[in-house]
Amino acid sequence: MLHNIIAIIAISFIVVGGLWGIGSLLNAPQEKNIQKSNDSILLIAQNNAFNQTNPTLYVNASQPTRLIILNKDFVKHDFISDELGINTAYLTTEQDFVTGIASNKTGNYTYYCSFHPEMKGEIVIK
Repeated sequence: MLHNIIAIIAISFIVVGGLWGIGSLLNAPQEKNIQKSNDSILLIAQNNAFNQTNPTLYVNASQPTRLIILNKDFVKHDFISDELGINTAYLTTEQDFVTGIASNKTGNYTYYCSFHPEMKGEIVIK
């Protein structure tokens, strides 16, 4: 009897996990639902990269720029720039985070994902 209960619980977990996975694939986050403009940057975390190439972000000094981070992956990501004081905390699948880059100091600043060392790039404030 105990073995039957354990088997039923195990099968239930497999079925629920499979349904969750299929639901995540069918209901992927929609980047078109996020408002974008000329003074904003959208970074999509997916396949252990931001926007596939970890691009350099160019921002004008003394002109606030909205930064939107969207996680389209099945794993957690975050976006951190220690020098600029940006930390999204952990973003799960389909979660987004909106912040701003505003600095009057020109220079090059690093951004990265603390989970995936290959996810890093530069923010250039000019």
